[in-house]
Amino acid sequence: MNTLMELVKYVLLTYPKLEELSKPRLVKLIYLIDWKYAIDNGEQATNIKWIYNHYGPYVDDVINLMKDNPAIFDITSKQNPYGGITDKFRLRDPQNIVVNLDTELKEISNLIIEKTSDLSWSNFISVVYSSFPVKSNLKYSVLDLKQLSIEFRNLKAIKGSQ
Repeated sequence: MNTLMELVKYVLLTYPKLEELSKPRLVKLIYLIDWKYAIDNGEQATNIKWIYNHYGPYVDDVINLMKDNPAIFDITSKQNPYGGITDKFRLRDPQNIVVNLDTELKEISNLIIEKTSDLSWSNFISVVYSSFPVKSNLKYSVLDLKQLSIEFRNLKAIKGSQ
């Protein structure tokens, strides 16, 4: 099973404001889901090698997966109000999409979507930038979510014992 494929399908099926789901927001949403999963399970849900670039955690894996599967995903490029180009995503046939995710990953996805979908872009990005992997690493570094989840849990345990 390709967990990233299933996760992207699930997000596109359940995100309440699909028209507001830009490329950076979608990728960072997957990052937050991956990070929460790592905190809870000690490993990532996906096999993404997250990079902390000048725009925060970002990789092309999510968008490339959709571009490589045009029978499942539709990507439409449109001009935004600021004159730039924005991509919008949807499932080609949402009524016939089957998602194969375990219950825990669905619950984590639902939680992250619920907590972030109503946030403005600046508030959403603040959540991303306040995450432990971003706060504790330098730009242009690889974010090893498995190792960082161990450090995060240890730090919480130390703070909890004080």
